[in-house]
Amino acid sequence: MGKLHALVISFPAQGHITPMMEFSHRMVEHGFVVTFLNSDYNHKRVLEAPKAHPQYQTGHGNGPISLVSIPDGLDPGADRNQLGPLCESMLSSMPRALEKLIDDITNVQGLEIHCVVAHLNMGWALDVAKRLGIVRAAFWPAAARCLSLLLKLPELGV
Repeated sequence: MGKLHALVISFPAQGHITPMMEFSHRMVEHGFVVTFLNSDYNHKRVLEAPKAHPQYQTGHGNGPISLVSIPDGLDPGADRNQLGPLCESMLSSMPRALEKLIDDITNVQGLEIHCVVAHLNMGWALDVAKRLGIVRAAFWPAAARCLSLLLKLPELGV
């Protein structure tokens, strides 16, 4: 059996992408091959960044981390800092796009995805993985105390 292949999915914001990429590097250190999924908008920004790293490859090259993307459903000029419209758009368009991407990776490229690791805010991706029979895990890249507070906010009446 070859290396295990993980599909890592970040929430589409820099403060989330960076720790998910760091996590992806740790997975590579433990023997995984990683496909890192971004929105088309952020994918373009990552590729245009002046500090591009040669270990990242677009598509499925021979590197340990392949960068791929799917549309977030918003128009190219839309303000992605408006989280409400961004999240609504992602929920309505990204699940189908993710299913198509997984189908392309497995059936066209012949690569098996062994697990999906998605940012907790991208729970829809975990639903897609479950429907497709792929092992899945949620990942929270911020402090555990922040997650605890978020989970307790309803009890606090906020």
